[in-house]
Amino acid sequence: MQRTVLTARGLSKTYVADGVQTHVLGDVDLDIREGDFTSIMGPSGSGKSTLLYCLSGMDKPTSGSVTFQGEDIARASEAELAHLRAQSFGFVFQAASLVSNLTLFENIAVPGYLKEGRSADQTRAVAQEFIRRMDLEEVAAHLPSQASGGQKQRCAVARAVVNEPALVFADEPTGALNRANSLEVLGLLNELNAEGISILMVTHDVRSAVRGNRILYFEDGGVQGELELSRWDGCTADEAYVREREAMANAWLSSLSW
Repeated sequence: MQRTVLTARGLSKTYVADGVQTHVLGDVDLDIREGDFTSIMGPSGSGKSTLLYCLSGMDKPTSGSVTFQGEDIARASEAELAHLRAQSFGFVFQAASLVSNLTLFENIAVPGYLKEGRSADQTRAVAQEFIRRMDLEEVAAHLPSQASGGQKQRCAVARAVVNEPALVFADEPTGALNRANSLEVLGLLNELNAEGISILMVTHDVRSAVRGNRILYFEDGGVQGELELSRWDGCTADEAYVREREAMANAWLSSLSW
C-alpha cells in the first residue's frame, strides 16, 4: 500500500475584505500519496491555487490541519515553515520568478546551499548536473533576461528540485509557455516523478493533467471527484496514447458537468 506524504483534514479558508467574507475552501479532506503525480483541475476561481498554497504552508488555513511527516504544518511558525520549504518542498509557478541579477546556474544553486548535510561543492555539482539535464549548458552563465521563456521555466523546475524534495507543488507551470516548451517541462516533471518525487500540480489544461496518474476535480471549495489513471509511460507516449488518456479525462469531466 502506498504511504501518504501529505494529509489535509477539515481544511477551510475564508478571506475577509471590507467586512465581506469569502469562503474559498470548505472542510477539505485530502490525502496526497507518496510517489503520485496528482493533477488538480476545476473552474477558474474555484480555489485550486488557494488549496495548493494552504497545503504547502505558503498560506495559513482558517481552520483544519495539514500533516506532513507527522507534523501539522498549518500550525507551524514562519521559521519552521521556511525550514520545511528549504528541505522538503519544491515550488514551480506559472511565472519562473527567477532572481534577475543571478545567472541561471546561480538561481538553481542558491537554494541548494540551504540543504542540510550537503557541502557547497556538492551543491554546485548537483546544480551543474541539473544544468546538463535541463539542457541549459549554453545559457547557464546568462541572466534570466537573456534566456527564453522555456529556458527560464526549465531553470525554475531545476531550482524546485535541487534539494531533492519529497513533494513538488506546481501551480500552472506551463500556463505561460507554448506547446513545445510545455511538453518539455511536463516531460521533466514526469521524469522526476518516475524517480520518486511526488508532484501536486494545478492546471486548467486536460492534456497537461493526464500526465499525472491521479486527477482531482475541485469546485465549490472542495474535491468533487477523482479519476485514477495508469502511470504515464513516456516510452509509448505517442499521439494515440495521449488522445486515449485525454478522452478518458474529458468523459469524466463531462460527467461532472465541466
